[in-house]
Amino acid sequence: MKPVDYRNQTILVTGASSGIGVAFARALAGRGANLVLVARRLDRLETLATELQAAHGIRATAIKLDLGSAAAGQALRQATDDLGLSITGVVNNAGFGTDGPFHDEDPEKLADEIAVDIAALVDISRAYIEPLRAASPGILVNLASVAAHQPIPGMAVYSASKAFVLNFTEALWFESRSTGLRVLALSPGLTKTEFFDVLGADEYKGSYETPEQVVQTALKALDRNHQPSVTSGRRNAFLASAARLFTRRRAVIIAASFGSSSSGTQVTAAQVTAEASRRS
Repeated sequence: MKPVDYRNQTILVTGASSGIGVAFARALAGRGANLVLVARRLDRLETLATELQAAHGIRATAIKLDLGSAAAGQALRQATDDLGLSITGVVNNAGFGTDGPFHDEDPEKLADEIAVDIAALVDISRAYIEPLRAASPGILVNLASVAAHQPIPGMAVYSASKAFVLNFTEALWFESRSTGLRVLALSPGLTKTEFFDVLGADEYKGSYETPEQVVQTALKALDRNHQPSVTSGRRNAFLASAARLFTRRRAVIIAASFGSSSSGTQVTAAQVTAEASRRS
């Protein structure tokens, strides 16, 4: 399979103000792609856009948008159309996670989590799917997680939302095989992002990848274009595949033994999540 030539690409990256989103933007700009950077913190986006344009001679456009709002994908498509931008690639990176027993969670925050992690991702994918399928090649990367591969008590909504992303994206991969669109679900593990800075990385023991390592995993998989999903890091790939060795009952019991940061048990459930907060 021929590697992707990014020099004629215009790629939209959500959650582009920090972490994995910034790493995607820098890597893609370094390969010659023009960018549309989307997040809520416009000042960060504009600073990054200026940096990338100066360093790589590409065009980078910043768009402020809260992806928790209704019909976010349609609003984004309208914005890029109004700017005369023809989008050939989308990286649905934005998302955030909640941590704690479901009965203790704030209902409004859970609704927002579902809106950002699931509804916005689907809406954006649908808003751009036709031009992506027509591009040669088009690119669609959706951020799942190691948490997608098993239910995690204490992170029930987050792990379920990432399971949705994984299954949704793998189905789109099959539907797109006869087109020019390359589709990939990317599952990171523990990653050095703002999420763990806020919660306190000392509580989340394990081997961290950098955002740059996660992005390199994705770009290599896109070049090969023979698999619908990829897990970043050997240890994370083992964790993702290990759940299939057990019954559903056993898998959830094992995941429960890891606990979560707000359950009062040993904090290792988060070790099977990577980017629990990329909404920024």
